[in-house]
Amino acid sequence: MRTSLFILAGFMLLAAAFILGKLFHENYPAAPWVATITFLALWLLLTGFNMWVGVNRAGYSAAEELPVLLILFGVPALAAILLKWKFF
Repeated sequence: MRTSLFILAGFMLLAAAFILGKLFHENYPAAPWVATITFLALWLLLTGFNMWVGVNRAGYSAAEELPVLLILFGVPALAAILLKWKFF
């Protein structure tokens, strides 16, 4: 359940980034690209922090948390890249 909520939060952050990119596109043509890169960097930091909490606080090993990190980061990141490629 927590994984699905975390992925949902990633999609919500992605939507916010794309909305901001779309709003600023008229004055700053590179805004969608900057929004995508900013989302990817921020999302990597957030999922990395989630992995750190899982390893240091919850007691999981890094080998156990790495697949979770890849799923949590990969699904919204792939969606961001595909949406950027297809619509912007």
